Amino acid sequence: MRLMIAEDSILLREGLVRLLRDEGHEVLAAVGTAEALMEALADQRPDVVVADVRMPPTHTDEGLRAALGIRERWPTVGVLVLSQYVEGRYARQLLSGQPEGVGYLLKDRVVQVDEFLDALERVAAGRAAFDPEVVRQLLGGSSHGDQLAGLTVREREVLAEMAQGHGNGSIAGRLHISQSGVEKHINAIFDKLELPGGAGYSRRVLAVLRYLGT
Repeated sequence: MRLMIAEDSILLREGLVRLLRDEGHEVLAAVGTAEALMEALADQRPDVVVADVRMPPTHTDEGLRAALGIRERWPTVGVLVLSQYVEGRYARQLLSGQPEGVGYLLKDRVVQVDEFLDALERVAAGRAAFDPEVVRQLLGGSSHGDQLAGLTVREREVLAEMAQGHGNGSIAGRLHISQSGVEKHINAIFDKLELPGGAGYSRRVLAVLRYLGT
């Protein structure tokens, strides 16, 4: 895939460039500021942008604002945001728009190369990729706690996997249950949460993410 990286830490930025190129991906640009990222995007479009939440000059939310701007101007470009800590309001801001092709990972997850690359693939494919810790906090902080409390332990596990962007086959393997069992739990989840199941995988996951983000 074609990627752009926006990360002010030179070591992490160059490490990501080397990792992605070693995996056969094309890095179109690797910059240290949100402003430089937007300038690079004016010339060419990657499949996915990987951006740190906090970048110069204020190291607050420059990367997040750039990500939101990218989603608004170029909705076909996937965005994977990296953060040092779980910041629920940032995750909710990403979810409040169109979460197709959006991801939010803790930086610690990058060193787990397979998980990082899997998240990139999901975002590039127009799916969601949210860090398990982010999902856990969104679940815990949901304003729909009464309905969530009605889920069984297994249904909550399936919901968490769905919110991370995993497909039914992947969920079955990760939770060591059959795919038909996953489908049964998903149907029960949507019934209990009063969410429309929709026709496709992405629609169902996005509904769950929107629900958790409100």
